[in-house]
Amino acid sequence: MEQGFYDFEAKSLQGKQVSMKEYSGKLVLVVNTASKCGLTPQYEGLEELYKNYKDKGLVILGFPCNQFANQEPGDDKSISEGCLINYGVTFPMFSKVDVNGDDAHPLFKYLKNELKGTLGNKVKWNFTKFLIGTDGKPLKRFAPTTKPEKIEKYIKKVLSN
Repeated sequence: MEQGFYDFEAKSLQGKQVSMKEYSGKLVLVVNTASKCGLTPQYEGLEELYKNYKDKGLVILGFPCNQFANQEPGDDKSISEGCLINYGVTFPMFSKVDVNGDDAHPLFKYLKNELKGTLGNKVKWNFTKFLIGTDGKPLKRFAPTTKPEKIEKYIKKVLSN
């Protein structure tokens, strides 16, 4: 049987296994993040989106990754503190994962397969974003340079249906 978004699990920054089923019925934005990247200020925009739409059904899931120029060297505790102190992040953050290669987290293998990017199946850089519909179907992939505020119109459209 083919796997879907809700079949995956990931470890939260607090060390708890979280099933993606917990986000059933929500519009989910999955983002691979890094705290020492030129795009790191996107945390602010992501947090803004989350605050504005979480009560309407949006959830953002951050997955720190150190595969791009060692821009996420820290452990879970330092990542957690950095997100909170520097950007006030309140959306769920997960333990550091690989998004490319043989050791890529199964969730990212699935998302890359469902939503191809300009480099085929690879995640190009930090802050690549995957939008998952309220039914668990992957809808759209956004480039690392796509600012969170540019995604807002897609979020509004899906949540208003």
